[in-house]
Amino acid sequence: MQDLFEEQKGIASGAPPLAERMRPRSLDAFVGQTHLIGPHRVITEMLRSGELFSMIFWGPPGVGKTTLAQILANEFSAEFIPLSAVTAGVADVRKAIERAIKNRTILKRRTILFIDEIHRFNKAQQDALLHSVEDGTLILIGATTENPSFEVISPLLSRCRVFRLEPLKEEEMSLLIDRALKEDLYLRAQPVEVSPEIKKAIIQYANGDARVAFNLLELCVQLAPLKEGKRRITEEVLREAIQRRVLLYDKKGDYHYDTISAFIKSMRGSDPDAAVYWLARMLEAGEDPLFIARRMVILASEDIGNADPQALVLAVSGFHAVHAVGMPEAEIILSQVATYLASAPKSNSAYLAIQEALEEVRTSVPEPVPLHLRNAPTELMKSMGYGAEYLYPHDFEGGFVKQEYLPSRLKEKIFYRPKPIGKEAEIRERLNALWEKRKRLDSNSENKKESQEKHGL
Repeated sequence: MQDLFEEQKGIASGAPPLAERMRPRSLDAFVGQTHLIGPHRVITEMLRSGELFSMIFWGPPGVGKTTLAQILANEFSAEFIPLSAVTAGVADVRKAIERAIKNRTILKRRTILFIDEIHRFNKAQQDALLHSVEDGTLILIGATTENPSFEVISPLLSRCRVFRLEPLKEEEMSLLIDRALKEDLYLRAQPVEVSPEIKKAIIQYANGDARVAFNLLELCVQLAPLKEGKRRITEEVLREAIQRRVLLYDKKGDYHYDTISAFIKSMRGSDPDAAVYWLARMLEAGEDPLFIARRMVILASEDIGNADPQALVLAVSGFHAVHAVGMPEAEIILSQVATYLASAPKSNSAYLAIQEALEEVRTSVPEPVPLHLRNAPTELMKSMGYGAEYLYPHDFEGGFVKQEYLPSRLKEKIFYRPKPIGKEAEIRERLNALWEKRKRLDSNSENKKESQEKHGL
């Protein structure tokens, strides 16, 4: 298939992509991650003290993980050795270690080994790093979009500090776009006209990913006709640019987050045919099967929950099976799990319950644990009433006895509202029978009731 860009001889033809051209070279020019960078923040203090340690940057794409690693290498005058966990093997790791030993012993220079997508390294590859990280031969900086506790082995994880990087805020994205339009030589060569509405649309589409914003802006510029010495980005140009980026997904995998979103929403919407289609799209594009499996584990709890408790069991089993079997056979396992989850009854009651409970905890003064629920390991505690009047449920018929488990202010508060779907229908019926004063309507009914009361209906 002819590359979609072949016929587009844009103003930046032959140049590195805009995202690369705009990559900051110093910490002062870095945008975002103010919880790590700024007065008295951990990265800034590390530079001030001159102490460099191994770390893992965990966060979504396009938020500055690679850039920050390169800046640290510059600031510490260290050699920067980049590896991709997708293509590198143990031999590449050993070459990097040999280079680091030479730097340390002969050149008296630090070495930063940067491993992109470190969660894709297998145990043997990670084991090969341990000794060199331990003795300081090299400084490891790993980058991952996945929770490192899932795939990074414990011995290596314990030798690194994990920093969570956040999606860029709208004002930060706006600053980056303005900077590109003002400072990039290629964009300044034939001035680009971008209205506030178009800029906002680019920012919203990028969803906190600077690379997506830069790539979309550059493609818009390439597609915009040159009139009177300017290139004006219109809504039509933006729509065309977005469409072309989506079409490029299958070749380059730039938009796996869009496709995983379609995949998740198809399962949530109980459409197994659409789910397996998007699954096939991702697998054909070379998506990490474990990334897909993890997302299904989350969906099994968030969108199915106790409506079908077997969903989580199957999703977790599927994750481990994919890990053990690998591709291409793992695609069969993924298909089985995806079609089951899509076909299962849906309930987000568990998700809503923890969100409401967290909101209660965060916005109210914590009350003490009731005395009868407290542990009483010492005689002094017993004399103070700890554990007194606690009723042991198994001493009563049916293994249940009414007593208060919540603080007094919340004694009739309901957080968990099972829906009348699947297994949750049985759960709701049982809870309503046990706790007459806490009748549990499902969340949709509760929301509808609140809305009616709010509008006087």
